[in-house]
Amino acid sequence: MADTSASRPQIAPGYTGPRFLGAPVGDFSVLQTILLSLASGAAAFFAATFLAIMSLLVATMFGHKVDFSIAYRWVGVPVGIAVLVIAGVFLTSALVSRIRRSAQTPR
Repeated sequence: MADTSASRPQIAPGYTGPRFLGAPVGDFSVLQTILLSLASGAAAFFAATFLAIMSLLVATMFGHKVDFSIAYRWVGVPVGIAVLVIAGVFLTSALVSRIRRSAQTPR
């Protein structure tokens, strides 16, 4: 097989900081860190709620009588909060390490 790695586009090839799924995530400001954490939590909430509602619809098709508020209370909210916390910790640690690294380098 031919080596095609040279023809693949590189995302920020000179970047040496932290990456998430190949994308550089270490150069965010405080506001960007907060917004990305909130957006991640909201996206996870909506995705988990959608999947829970679809699962409850399947259960309804088989004759079960279900309360659809379960999708929000027991699935959507816990997943959204967990992703919000995980994204916040990860992005904040990347921000703090970048700030500490830039403070240690002499100007």
